[in-house]
Amino acid sequence: MDIDAFLRVHHSSWDRLAALARRHRLSAEEADELLMLYRRASVHLSMVQASEPDSPAAAELSAILGRARAHLTGSGPPPVAAAAYFVTQSLPAALYRLRWLTLAVTAVWLAVAITLGAWTANHPQLDLLQPLEQRQAYAQDEFVNYYYEHPNSAFASQVWTNNAWIAVQCVAFGVTGVYPAFVLMVNAVGVGMAGGVMHEQGAAADFWVYILPHGLLELTAVFVAGAAGLRIFWSWVAPGRMRRADSLVQEAMRLITVAVGLVFVLLVAGVIEGFVTPSDLPYWLRIAIGVLALGAFWAYTIIVGSRAARAGRTGSLGEYDSGHHQLTA
Repeated sequence: MDIDAFLRVHHSSWDRLAALARRHRLSAEEADELLMLYRRASVHLSMVQASEPDSPAAAELSAILGRARAHLTGSGPPPVAAAAYFVTQSLPAALYRLRWLTLAVTAVWLAVAITLGAWTANHPQLDLLQPLEQRQAYAQDEFVNYYYEHPNSAFASQVWTNNAWIAVQCVAFGVTGVYPAFVLMVNAVGVGMAGGVMHEQGAAADFWVYILPHGLLELTAVFVAGAAGLRIFWSWVAPGRMRRADSLVQEAMRLITVAVGLVFVLLVAGVIEGFVTPSDLPYWLRIAIGVLALGAFWAYTIIVGSRAARAGRTGSLGEYDSGHHQLTA
């Protein structure tokens, strides 16, 4: 095939296709023309590639077809705009929807942890559960040394990845209804009994100084993850007027943003645990940093989340990512 002759014959239609692909808005006639020219140019590209695949004409026509294809099929928002929408709309709206359930989960967790802590600290036969030597070693050395065993950056990275993985699992496996409840219960039992042993051994100050700076935000993130998982579980148990599958998919799409957002929340908690908790800062300043981090989280949830909710956001992904929904009777 004579490429030069082929170009002279068809280059005007390619130029028209490129011009239409550069426009932001098209009329109905122009959209039809764009589709027709796109199909024709696709055939032309296959002919050119069959004859001279490495020619400049093949590269030029391929670029024109790429722009036209993006115009026809649409494209997602720019990464910066998508990230801004997630931070200012999707995530705070999802957290705001979970605020009451998060507080309920927090209350139940605190009740279990405090009850077990008090039971452990005052158990008349605690030696049957854990020998005195082990309790003394835990209270005097192991509990505090845990925060100094590894370099700060490695320790922060370790606790971040571990906690983020647990939070994501709580949301992802929330459909079972069992997994998030199990994770929360195990966590409450562990913290409660640790606190009970520390109080029983007279090391209560060490327990609170080393648990509060990072624990306030870290545990809140776990509570949110558990609440999200339980909300997804309840969506198919009580779907209302929707089909169970549709209700489950809709709620999962609204709350998957929570799993992503908690990764960043737990990153902050991990940095505090790795660099602030074991630091030489005064005890009151370490705890104050934890309180400020928790206050910032709830301020973001309530203030930004309420605004997003009033704007009609539900926490779902953007329209391009979540797709369209089919109306059913």
